[in-house]
Amino acid sequence: MGASIVVVSGGLGVPSSSRMLGDQLARSTVSALAADGISAEVQVIELRELGVDIAKAMVAGWVSPQLEEAIEAVGSANAVVAVSPVFTASVSGLFKSFLDVLDPTLLDDKPVLLAATGGSSRHSMVIDYVMRPIFGYLRANTMPTAVFAAPGDWSDGSGSGALAERSDRAGAELARALGGRHGLSAARQDPMESLPFEQLLAEIRPEA
Repeated sequence: MGASIVVVSGGLGVPSSSRMLGDQLARSTVSALAADGISAEVQVIELRELGVDIAKAMVAGWVSPQLEEAIEAVGSANAVVAVSPVFTASVSGLFKSFLDVLDPTLLDDKPVLLAATGGSSRHSMVIDYVMRPIFGYLRANTMPTAVFAAPGDWSDGSGSGALAERSDRAGAELARALGGRHGLSAARQDPMESLPFEQLLAEIRPEA
């Protein structure tokens, strides 16, 4: 039985760096799952295509068939990759508004990989200071590793190098949350590498 992954991209441009990052994270997850013999289907939701529908849902409470389809896709997915551009030191209004129209229980314990894009690496803390609290409130199971991409990460046009390494680590964690057996251990090659604070806490075990 395969896994279903939904990428929610809050990018506004065409092409969108948020969409590019979401696609890369999805590929990393699918690759990690494939290593364990697990197939996966990926669906991408471009929020810019639903902007008017999201606004109507916020103001009038009317949910269009297209928006309802997107909400159902998120609810039925086994995992979500959530990517937002950084605007004014926060997630985009479109991205946050989409989350606001979701049923508050829709993401209960669902594995979610957080990611963001911005014009400078200085904006990377938006993930920990804005996105994690939002998804924590929604009781999602957020992955320890999140991924931020600045323009320099796309200097070669493919998102290789350090970005690819971070993407593979995050994808391996999401694959493990979906039942993959070896994804996370395969990604952790250097025992001296600094790990995210949340992951360090998760690995602390009380003495017997």
